[in-house]
Parts: sequence; structure tokens; C-alpha cells
Amino acid sequence: MSTLPVAGIQHDICWEDRAATLARLTTPVRDAAAGGARLIVLTEMFAVGFTLDTGRVAEPPDGPTTAWLQEQARTHDVWICGSIPVLDPDHDRPANRLVLAGPHGTTVTYDKIHPFSYAGEHRRYLPGTAPVGVEIDGVRVHLSVCYDLRFADLYWSAAPDTDLYVVVANWPAPRRDHWRALLVARAIENQAYVIGVNRIGTGGRETYVGDSVIVDPWGRIEADAEAAERTITATVDTEVVRRTRETYPFLADRVPVRFPS
Repeated sequence: MSTLPVAGIQHDICWEDRAATLARLTTPVRDAAAGGARLIVLTEMFAVGFTLDTGRVAEPPDGPTTAWLQEQARTHDVWICGSIPVLDPDHDRPANRLVLAGPHGTTVTYDKIHPFSYAGEHRRYLPGTAPVGVEIDGVRVHLSVCYDLRFADLYWSAAPDTDLYVVVANWPAPRRDHWRALLVARAIENQAYVIGVNRIGTGGRETYVGDSVIVDPWGRIEADAEAAERTITATVDTEVVRRTRETYPFLADRVPVRFPS
């Protein structure tokens, strides 16, 4: 059995102002670590907001936002993650990259597989090509970003090797019911914990109301940030995942469906 105290920081973002946002986040990150969190989750594009102006905000893989995450991880002896617009030297467009920094210099990255085409993200950001999982203190963690949440197959395929799904987001207020329903659905259907961390405030032409939650493998909400700038916490317990799957072995009945041609 392994346990992992997690914290989700539901925060506002200073639009396209990296330095100002990082300055605002220093205190809640410190407080979350002091409260015992081993994994701290920020939001999608957590330093600049969900902007398509990649020329203004994209940074190299060793850029200032990644360096800030690494510094926070090292200083507070935690794992910490959020997504960043990262431009690799050999690419013409950045990726919406979830960067997970560990306390001993480890950095794990996941590029958002499903750009949000409804807003034109697919024209400004390159899609990722592979899912990413990582083990933290004995807990198996699967990484995802915002619009990925609508594609159940990404989560289904990872379920046998996942105790906790991390979803970072900038999910606008008009579709907030979808956000909450899908987070609970991903937990129920995969019998795993889900932490979904969304921003609040305004950015570009959108309004965000947060609704960050931590959901247990039965689909019960253990922590809910509602619409305020606050930090939510819970403890992920692999024994709860194991017991849920053993008592209700639904994953064993999941088979691919083949339709006639």
C-alpha cells in the first residue's frame, strides 16, 4: 500500500504575464508543501493563460517557467506540475506541455495529445503523440491536459497502470457542467482517483470559474474548490484503488468493440 498527499491550487492567471503569475503562485505553493502535499498540481498554461499568441509566450524546454517548477520542487521537496507552451528547437510550433518537476532533479513531460480545435489550438500548437505515466512515492500517476478529458479512450488504455489521473485545465465557464461530469466519469469508469485543477478569473475573452475537484475511485468528490481561489487537498491511497477494483472487477470486462464493416 502507498499513499500520496496531493494538492490542487486553483488560481487566477495574469494574462500573458509570466513573471507576475509566478510571483503570485509562490505563496500558495509554499503553503501547500508546508501542509504536507507531496504532489502539487497547477493549471493548464498556468503562467500565461490559454493564449494562442505563441510568439509572445512560447519558451524553450529549459525556459523560465520550467526552471521555476524545478526550483519549487527542489526548495520544498515536492513534485509539482502545470502545463507550459514549450518550443523545441527543431519544431515550428510549440507544444502545450505538462511539465512535472521532482524534488531530486527529475523532470517528466507530457505533450497534450488533443489540441482544442474548437478554439484553433491545433493551428498554433503541435499535438503530442504518446501518453505518459510516472510513479510518485509508489503511486502510479497518468498525466493529461484539459481537452484530453473528453476522450475516454486515453484514460481507458492507461487504467490498469493508473492509481491517479492528473488533469490540468483552462476550462471555460459555459461548459463547466461538462468539466465536472467528465472528471467524475473518468474516476468511476476507471476506478481510480482523479484530480482536476482549473483556473479562475478571466483571460482573453473567456471567463473561468474553477470547479477544481479531487474524486475518489467510487466517483465521490473528496475536495471541491468551487469558484474561489483556494487549494484543495486529499490523500491518494493505492489500497483504496486495489480494493475497489477487487470488489467490483469491472475493468476485467472491458473489451474492444468491433463494428461490422
